Amino acid sequence: MSQTRIRDFHPDDIDAILHLWEEMRVSQVEPVYGLSEVLASCQQDHAVVAVHNDVVIGAAVGRAAHAQGWIVFLSTASEHRGRGIGGRLLAALEKRMAPLGLSKLSVLLPETATRLDAFSEQGFEAKANLRYFERRIPVQRNELTALNELGGRILPRGLWDGIGGMQREKDLLEKRLVTPLARADLAEQFGVVPPSAVVLFGPPGTGKTTFARAIASRLEWSFVEVFPSRLASDPSGLAGALRETFLKIADLEHAVVFIDEVEEIAVQRGGEPPSAMQGVTNELLKIIPTFRDQPNRLLVCATNFIRSLDSAFLRHGRFDYVIPIGLPDSDARTSIWSRYIPAHVLPGITVTELVARTDGFSPADIEYAARKASQGALENALAAGAVTEDSGPATADYIEAIAATRATVSNDVADAFLEDIGSLARL
Repeated sequence: MSQTRIRDFHPDDIDAILHLWEEMRVSQVEPVYGLSEVLASCQQDHAVVAVHNDVVIGAAVGRAAHAQGWIVFLSTASEHRGRGIGGRLLAALEKRMAPLGLSKLSVLLPETATRLDAFSEQGFEAKANLRYFERRIPVQRNELTALNELGGRILPRGLWDGIGGMQREKDLLEKRLVTPLARADLAEQFGVVPPSAVVLFGPPGTGKTTFARAIASRLEWSFVEVFPSRLASDPSGLAGALRETFLKIADLEHAVVFIDEVEEIAVQRGGEPPSAMQGVTNELLKIIPTFRDQPNRLLVCATNFIRSLDSAFLRHGRFDYVIPIGLPDSDARTSIWSRYIPAHVLPGITVTELVARTDGFSPADIEYAARKASQGALENALAAGAVTEDSGPATADYIEAIAATRATVSNDVADAFLEDIGSLARL
């Protein structure tokens, strides 16, 4: 009668490990560690297998972190359970890891796990009052090189929540972009195709870049900003550099790609002789369909002058949505002002008056006025020799700064924006 023996893992055992891992999932016991982690530990850390009639029927995989050892995977084929094979695998794995000088060996198990005899027989004790928390790192190590070459980065969490006011825009972007991309399984259930490309348009300084960054932060995807002005100096020319940039972006697992002032490279074509930019526009129009074929990607193009974009650029099939980003409403202006007023003086500032006086101001205009007020208040306090721990700008300082600030967006531009919403927006 053939005996079951325990031996070290061999690279040829990969298929058997895959089969054991899938069998565990089918039995409604979701492994704590993903398949890629288990296979990586098999080859880089410590693993033993149980063999019966030259067939792998069980495996135990472990890894060490300083003096702490972890059981990454333990499974026995269903037809061989109840024969003590799991306990033998654990004992063999512990022996193999003994030279590491571990102080303890631990294991995390899903709540649905029921076969625990192997652990108790090997002296493992259940620990009460413990919770398991996990966070997936959004960018894996093999992506970092490509991300660095592109000048991309992972933005800090919380940028989305940091956008005060602008609730209509936030709600729309949440429903149309964030939810389908973040919850692809739910989108598929309802037949929703996650967006691949969008245009944000609106007057200068209204926060289009802020929204693009916040979307990347919300999704926890890599953020890559493409600067046409920088690409123009490439020896291969702007069109060639643009093509190479998007080829590198294809190496990223997830990415929000942002092109600001896209009108610089997507202008209306026409005229005799053709302008040099027409070749760049043609290249970009060819890039977008290829980009759309790649999953987990979002291209965000922003423009202050949507009327100047080539008509083919906004055609259905290239961009899923064309979304207006207008001037901040009163709630948004309240939030913006509160962000720039020092916390210790904020209770004494009549913010409602500042909000009323800055109707028609862009977020950039408000930031400028707030900083101008702070600088003026500091200079006046120093000149008067009246600086104390409680010193800071007063409401009058802000009102004076507002009066000296000219709004970026004129009435004509604001009216044109409303017309563009009616004729070009696609929500």
